[in-house]
Amino acid sequence: MGAIVNRPGQGTRDLTQGPIASTLLLFAIPTLLSNILQSLNGSINAIWVGRFLGAQALAATANANIIMFLMFSVVFGFGMASTVVIAQAVGARDIDAARRAFGSAIGFCSILGLAVATAGWIGAPALLHMLATPPEAYAMALIYLRVIFFAMPATLLVVMVMMGLRGAGDAKTPLIFMIVSVAIDLVLNPVLILGLGPVPAYGIAGSAAATAAAGIVSLIGVIAFLYAKDMPLRLRGPELRYLWPSADQLRVLVGKGLPMGLQMIVMSASGLVMIGLVNREGLLVTAAYGAAQQIWTYLQMPAMAMGAAVSAMAAQNMGAGRWDRISRITGYGIGYLLLVTGAMIVIILLFHEALLSLFLGSNMAAIAAAWNMQLLASWSFMLFGCTMILFGVMRANGVVVAPLVILTFTLFGVRLGFYELAYPALGADALWLSFPAGSATALLLAWAVYARGGWRKAKLMVPVHAEECRETVNSEAEPAGRIAPAG
Repeated sequence: MGAIVNRPGQGTRDLTQGPIASTLLLFAIPTLLSNILQSLNGSINAIWVGRFLGAQALAATANANIIMFLMFSVVFGFGMASTVVIAQAVGARDIDAARRAFGSAIGFCSILGLAVATAGWIGAPALLHMLATPPEAYAMALIYLRVIFFAMPATLLVVMVMMGLRGAGDAKTPLIFMIVSVAIDLVLNPVLILGLGPVPAYGIAGSAAATAAAGIVSLIGVIAFLYAKDMPLRLRGPELRYLWPSADQLRVLVGKGLPMGLQMIVMSASGLVMIGLVNREGLLVTAAYGAAQQIWTYLQMPAMAMGAAVSAMAAQNMGAGRWDRISRITGYGIGYLLLVTGAMIVIILLFHEALLSLFLGSNMAAIAAAWNMQLLASWSFMLFGCTMILFGVMRANGVVVAPLVILTFTLFGVRLGFYELAYPALGADALWLSFPAGSATALLLAWAVYARGGWRKAKLMVPVHAEECRETVNSEAEPAGRIAPAG
């Protein structure tokens, strides 16, 4: 039985046609804006909590957020796996396969979210003890964490839906609902923390409830939008059975998703090790590093956004058999990355004192230390970004183990090895120079794997069952869902 081929329709962007340069840029910009909004939201929420509830509450949210990051890392992996499957299916004009992948991802994420919420609510005290949460912050952290776990299914689902939409070529809808989520969170945080107007003051629980409400409203909104606009990934009638993941879909989600999620965890673990080494240098250096990290967070965003955009665009072209476009997609992705990140680095270095004073006030000694870090390490984020582009292209065809091995080796072996060898001669500068040392090695290894080309022979698409195809053909009634390849 052949694949069911449908017109992509509204809400699905064809990334296999037209000029690569403008198509890629227009697709990447909404993802970059979403990332910036999300980071700004986190920073502003931390300001609300720190200013209104004090250092104990801020410590409580920091401890809870470590656990949340680990969960989102895993879900990010599953989301990226579903993104590339959906993108390959859309590229092949097989909308039924895209719906099957989307439904399986949503169903799997729903089950995972419910399990995590239940286990997290029960195990929250043990988790906080495991993290050695300070006693004075424990009670607040427990309340915050349990409210967040309560909302976990909706929060994870909205992430999965947005990633699925990007796989279908739609980066605008996720941006719209990211704006909705951030707006709700920003408004509700001070209202629920302080108890403005008729609303009682809920303190730390109010901050968690604001984040939870934002996630739930966004999920309801994006699902309603999917059906109101009759977007291609919506499921109706017999297609609702796709929400129960089949064994072959689960193999792709777990087999490809876990290594992708582990990449995020490896990067996070490396960051924790680095903080431990920085702490040995004293309070001044730690404060300077904290300020530098705030700026570096934004430097990483073009790499993550462009890597995701390149991955989705490459996957669609692979699905369409347009391998002739893959090298140019990679080239344009690297070009945009170097241009945007390079411009950001120039701005950061030119206005370093004003930017660093936002975090360090008038502490000129700390500003000088942070400036030294910026000079030695900031440019390495261009190398990091190029590596993420190459990983994104390979990921588009389901190659995920090689990137994980390269990241693990460079972040721990190369970076820490460089630090140990260079520290006697360079002192703390060995820490900042370990960034370019690790990034350069990662880029060389990623390029070696990419240039070798073995990743092109991988197979990602889940095989289509003939009986499922037949049932879908017989049940599909909407004119927009009929066999009609887009020109």
